[in-house]
Amino acid sequence: MDISTVAAEATPATSSPAAAGAKAEEAGQASLRQLGINPNHWYVLARSRELQTKPLGLTLWQQPILLYRDRNSQVHALEDRCPHRQVKLSEGQVSGSEIVCAYHGWHFNAAGACSHVPYLEANQKLPNCTLRTYPVREQDGFIWVFPGDPARLDAEKIEPLSLPEWDHLNYIATVSVINVQAHYSFLIENLMDMYHGHLHQDYQAWTEPVLQSLETTDERVDAHYQAQSYYRIDKIWSISQLFIPALRQLHPEPLDVSYAYPNWVATLGQDFKICCLFSPVNATHTRAYLIHFTSLQAFPNLHKQPQWFRRWLKTRLFGSAQKMLDGLVEQDVVMLEQEQQAYLAAPHRKGPELNRALVSVQKLIRQQATQRV
Repeated sequence: MDISTVAAEATPATSSPAAAGAKAEEAGQASLRQLGINPNHWYVLARSRELQTKPLGLTLWQQPILLYRDRNSQVHALEDRCPHRQVKLSEGQVSGSEIVCAYHGWHFNAAGACSHVPYLEANQKLPNCTLRTYPVREQDGFIWVFPGDPARLDAEKIEPLSLPEWDHLNYIATVSVINVQAHYSFLIENLMDMYHGHLHQDYQAWTEPVLQSLETTDERVDAHYQAQSYYRIDKIWSISQLFIPALRQLHPEPLDVSYAYPNWVATLGQDFKICCLFSPVNATHTRAYLIHFTSLQAFPNLHKQPQWFRRWLKTRLFGSAQKMLDGLVEQDVVMLEQEQQAYLAAPHRKGPELNRALVSVQKLIRQQATQRV
C-alpha cells in the first residue's frame, strides 16, 4: 500500500495536503510541508552513469524533465512532453543529436524545436512548437539541472555544489539513493538532526553530539558539534571498520553539518564527509543521493604510488560503506514516511521542537520558497 492510499484511508477530505495548506495560509503562513523549492539553484537529477544511450525521464518538483546524450555524449535537458499528443518524449529514442518521439516519430533538437516529421507533406510546414529547455551540467559524477530563470543563472553566476572528492584519488566514495514518500523538509530536518542516533544503532558513525555553535544566513545553516566518533582512519586496515563494528573505538571529533540550500554536507573529523543532493519530486515524494567519502589522506606512502594503482584502488574500494549507508537510509525512510503520514492525518498537530538547528532550517526553507517567484 502506498502513502497516498494510507492517507486516503486515514484522513478526512478536509485534511488533504491542499486543505492543510489552505488553512495554514488563512492563518497567515503557508504550511512548511507544502512549500515548493526555490528553482534558482542547481539540482541533481541523476548520476552520470545512469544516463547512457537511452533517454531518461525524471520529475523535479512537478516538472517532468527529459535527459538524453547526443552522439558526442553531450547531455541535454528538455521538458518531457511531445507537443503533438502530450506523451512522454523519454519513451522515445536518440537519433544523432535529436530525440525522437516513440508515438509518431517526430524529431526534436536540443533547442526544443521540432526538426522533422516523417509524414510531412510537400505543402506542409514543420509545426511551430518549441519545448522548454533547461541549463544542464555534468559535474563530479552527477547531472545537474537548473530549473529557474536562466537570466539569474548568468547574472549571479550560480554554481552547483562542488564535490572535489569525487575524482580525487585520496577519497573513497559510496552512493546510496534515497527515495522517500515525504516532503523534502522532513528529509533535511532528519539530516540536520544530530540527536536521532538512537535509531541507527550499529550503523551510527558518531555519538554524544554537543552543539557548540550555530550560524545562519539567507543561504545556509551551519551547525558545529563536538561528538564521539566510532571510526579512525589512521592505519592501512582502518577502512575495515566500515563493515566490522568490533574494530571501532570511540574518540572525540568535531562534527559539522550544513544545509547549503538546497543540499546538505557534513564532515566528521578529517576522515569522513557525507553529502546529500536533493531532487524533490512533489509535496509527498523526494529523491536524493547520499554520498559518503572516506579520506585516505593519512597514508603518505600510498600517495607515492603510481596514479594507475591509486586509481585502481579508488575504483576497487568504491562502495566500501554501502552496507552502513543503505542501512542508515532504510531506517530513516521508515521514520520519514511515518512523519509524512502523520502530517496528512493531522496537519495541525505539531510537537515541540527543542533543536535550535532545525528551527533555523525551517526558517531557511521558508525564506528560499518565497524567493522562487
